[in-house]
Amino acid sequence: MPERTDILLDDKKVKRALTRIAHEILEKNTDFKSLVFIGVITRGAILAKRLAEIIEKLEGFKIPVGLMDIGLYRDDVHSSLDQPIVQRTDILFDVVDKNVILIDDVLFTGRTIRAALDQIVDFGRPKTIQLAVLIDRGFREYPIKADFVGVNIPTSKEDQVVLYVQEKDKEDKVFVIRGPKRANDKIAKKKGGKK
Repeated sequence: MPERTDILLDDKKVKRALTRIAHEILEKNTDFKSLVFIGVITRGAILAKRLAEIIEKLEGFKIPVGLMDIGLYRDDVHSSLDQPIVQRTDILFDVVDKNVILIDDVLFTGRTIRAALDQIVDFGRPKTIQLAVLIDRGFREYPIKADFVGVNIPTSKEDQVVLYVQEKDKEDKVFVIRGPKRANDKIAKKKGGKK
């Protein structure tokens, strides 16, 4: 049975990580007028709005924020018997010649980001697409690397990284649910057994 570990990030650490990402975005992108944010639904979109608010407080400049559902762009959509629940995509600005900051909560295999890139290009050809994630946990299946990372968290492939956000879950925190193999390894170590 999976076991829940200690909280890896509390609300203060989440806020600190987002503030650091916002500063790094500003350092790399000095032309604020060319910046647009697109967040992957659900938690990536929430983080995109928060990052835009942080930058507005720092610089007094409001960055347009869009959100996207990548459900129909996933490479496994046709291999599953279950049909994806399609949410909305709201990108109410032109992406052509813009510096798009694509924002998601957790970067894992890279499949979600690959799908998001396909969808963005369907809206037009941006000047650049940069990737910002709160958590990078490794195990890429595609050659995708984030430009801005809040925290790198070492995990095993069987683990599940969970982000709670105030807007949906009434609190901000990040924790890991250990996969069955990792949970059993912990029990074996406690008992003095071999892995």
